[in-house]
Amino acid sequence: MTATGEFLSRWFAILDSDRPSDILDLISDDFQLSIVFSTNGQAQDFSGDRAALIGYLEQRERGTRTHHRLSSTVSGSDELFLGEVRRSGEFEATFVAAGRIGAHGKLRRLLIGRSPGVAFGDDHAVDDVSIESRN
Repeated sequence: MTATGEFLSRWFAILDSDRPSDILDLISDDFQLSIVFSTNGQAQDFSGDRAALIGYLEQRERGTRTHHRLSSTVSGSDELFLGEVRRSGEFEATFVAAGRIGAHGKLRRLLIGRSPGVAFGDDHAVDDVSIESRN
């Protein structure tokens, strides 16, 4: 891990790829998540373990959204990531993600909140295009 949050950058690059299910290789046996996903004033929470992540992946639109890092940081085994989701290059929502990476380099905990209600703006974007896979 580096101070720029490379683990979650890789996570979102895989999520944006043709094989988003490859993120399942990055999670630990005791993985837990909560993804609160807001669209048009309605929120849905995907919470649980590996099965919840699989359910989230199965319902996602593929090839329509890309994740763009605005900022990220690392504190010990925790990564914090601020980004935006774009659809066809246009802003759709802001998201924050917090992840805890275990001793074996796998993601143990993931909390993501996503909302179209606030934009941090393109002037602070780290990546002008979607995050490329850094495998």
